[in-house]
Amino acid sequence: MHKERDFDPEEGLPPNAAALTQDLELGMLFDAMAAGDKFLLEVAKKAVFASLDEPEAILYRQRILADCLERPAIAREMYAIAVEAIEREKKVWGWGKNPEGVLHRSVEVLKLFVGLLKRLRRIADAHGADFRSEGLATLFRMLAGELDDEYLGGVEDHLRRLEFRDGILISAELDDGNKGTRYVLRKPWNPKQSWMERLQARMERLFPRDRSDYVVQIADRDEGGFRALAELRSRGIGPAAGALGESTDHILGFFRMLRSELGFYVGCLNLRDRLAGKGEPICFPEPFAAGKAILSCRGLYDLCLSLSVKERVVGNDVSADDKLLVMITGANRGGKSTFLRGIGLAQLMMQCGMFVPAESFRANVCDGIFTHYKREEDSGMQSGKLDEELSRMSSIVDDMTPNSIVLLNESFASTNEREGSEIARQIVRALLETGIKVVYVTHLFDLAQGFFLAKMDAALFLRAERLADGRRTFRLVEGEPLPTSYGEDLYRRIFGAA
Repeated sequence: MHKERDFDPEEGLPPNAAALTQDLELGMLFDAMAAGDKFLLEVAKKAVFASLDEPEAILYRQRILADCLERPAIAREMYAIAVEAIEREKKVWGWGKNPEGVLHRSVEVLKLFVGLLKRLRRIADAHGADFRSEGLATLFRMLAGELDDEYLGGVEDHLRRLEFRDGILISAELDDGNKGTRYVLRKPWNPKQSWMERLQARMERLFPRDRSDYVVQIADRDEGGFRALAELRSRGIGPAAGALGESTDHILGFFRMLRSELGFYVGCLNLRDRLAGKGEPICFPEPFAAGKAILSCRGLYDLCLSLSVKERVVGNDVSADDKLLVMITGANRGGKSTFLRGIGLAQLMMQCGMFVPAESFRANVCDGIFTHYKREEDSGMQSGKLDEELSRMSSIVDDMTPNSIVLLNESFASTNEREGSEIARQIVRALLETGIKVVYVTHLFDLAQGFFLAKMDAALFLRAERLADGRRTFRLVEGEPLPTSYGEDLYRRIFGAA
């Protein structure tokens, strides 16, 4: 997922994660990516919130995802192998933490891992040349180069030796006071010997021709002797057990990282399948470096709304390049908040390397994505709604940088229009002067009209389209703010004509 480092599944979430989840309804996005898998759910959350801040890093991940979208079966098979390795390792029984127990369990786990590594190697041999992205091409080259037949054969040979079917051969030296030192585990037999030669060598060790060899035979009930022998055995195999345990942990770590990183792409495949089933379009966005306001889209729709309804949802075309302020007004229930949510989702998905819900989308990379939405009355509030809105805005501003984007939905509408407009006007001006991009959905006519009359080059004004008969198209068009939101249309629809 990164060119120079591993993905960190333990990385904490940003301070605005809860607000983004609530305002953009990200729970539906995460559920669609997880498809019922709890692990994929956590990976989706961590990956989506861990925004990339460089266009090249985004494009690097996009290319890997494009490969996975073209060959989803291969990506899913590799993910399944990583999951199988982790799950089966948990079921391998051990004999405790003594050297012999560690050695026995490590041998069994590594035998399991070797079989799964061979399956990954076969995938690399059969399909590696078909993948064009730098990330997957590097992975397949690593699998083919480091897991060649000679290496895997050598690992299997060492594992057979470490089962000690012919006993354990240990050398040692005597130190001061005749204490044993420098215990070394030795190869017990030559693997190139024939089975007859190995049998003959074993018989000679059991029944030596030269009776002058030192042979110690422990009586059946000599518990002290058995303890001493076990201690010698542990000293001999201890270093090997430690090294093998580290090797097991290292390969297990590889499978865990493979599961985490492929888990993100599998989550994207799950989401793509949901959208493809409805015929909804997706595209890879074009990211631009921070510093210049870029925002243009064609057919952009609210992904989470689409996931919650059977029908396809209406998309919007917007050209807001060089615009720091996008102000959206117009008819009630005309698609304003839906479009705002679509912008936030697309920006968030673009910056984690995903496709976006649109026919085309381009935007500059932002250092932070923030939302300030109207909240419903809460009996637990310690102050009024306006105080709560101001307090929440204050905490948001503390985390903003000049290259951030903030989405405001009916902010400061909890007071009268004159007061709310003046508060919002001062806040928006301060944000724009700092270089923060603002997308604002509002019914505050005084606020919207004031900015419109200022004829700002860096401002774009959109209005929810309403047909002459009162029908909503759920599309946004450029237009001057109007002093009405056509609330009477809703009244007639609900209560009938007067």
